Amino acid sequence: MGEPSWQETLRLRLVERNAKESAYSPIIEQYRRLAQQTKLLKERNASLLRAMGTARANPSSSTVFVPGSGEDNPVRAAYITSLESQISSLRDELATVYKTQGQNAQRLLSMTETLREKEEFSRIESENLRKSREEISVLRRKVDQHNELMSEKDRTAQILHDEINTLQLELSQIEERNQILTKDNAKLLQRWLDAKQAEVNRMNEANQLYEELQSRKQAMLNSKKGSTTSDEASEALSLDDQSSGNGESRRSSGSTTTRNGTLSPTEKEPSKTPNG
Repeated sequence: MGEPSWQETLRLRLVERNAKESAYSPIIEQYRRLAQQTKLLKERNASLLRAMGTARANPSSSTVFVPGSGEDNPVRAAYITSLESQISSLRDELATVYKTQGQNAQRLLSMTETLREKEEFSRIESENLRKSREEISVLRRKVDQHNELMSEKDRTAQILHDEINTLQLELSQIEERNQILTKDNAKLLQRWLDAKQAEVNRMNEANQLYEELQSRKQAMLNSKKGSTTSDEASEALSLDDQSSGNGESRRSSGSTTTRNGTLSPTEKEPSKTPNG
């Protein structure tokens, strides 16, 4: 499993930093050893000079090393002292190296454990990242589906809006036709009422004329009552025939009267509808 990009970047930067910091470490180590060696040589030379000073102060002592001689030689003693000091210094340095090696081993174990924990953490993070990417892909698909659904709903809403506009236009046209029909109906009703009013007026005039004729007939009969001449009787009969003829003509026109001159309720014209 490949490491994440940020971890690889961090590792590369740490390697670069360590490389920059350890670029001069060999030279520094050489200078340290050289300084330590110089110190040891200085101590050795100082001990040798002290031994030479002691030998000059005591001329009876031999300054030449004679192998197998049991006498103490100051130069030899100084050289041994210098070697012992070098051995002690090397032992201290070796102990320091062992101590540093132990510390480095401990640090190596700690760093190994830390590296293992980091790798485990990196593995967990990589797994979480993989799951997150899968969730993102699922959510993106859902978003695409929702966008398609919203687009379909927008198209449906546009179609419904167009249909509503069409229906509103048709409704306005129907209302306009209804208003026109209402006006036409009102005009027809008014014309029918006017026609009926004119017919009633004509019937009233006919009834009034009939009543006048009846009153004249009655007056003539009353004025000539008691006269028995044939001329007067014939005139009365002719007048009666004329009156009965006028009544029959009125009956033929569709109106009948009772004895008192009013229209008979059973013979009135049937009511017509407003449409005729």
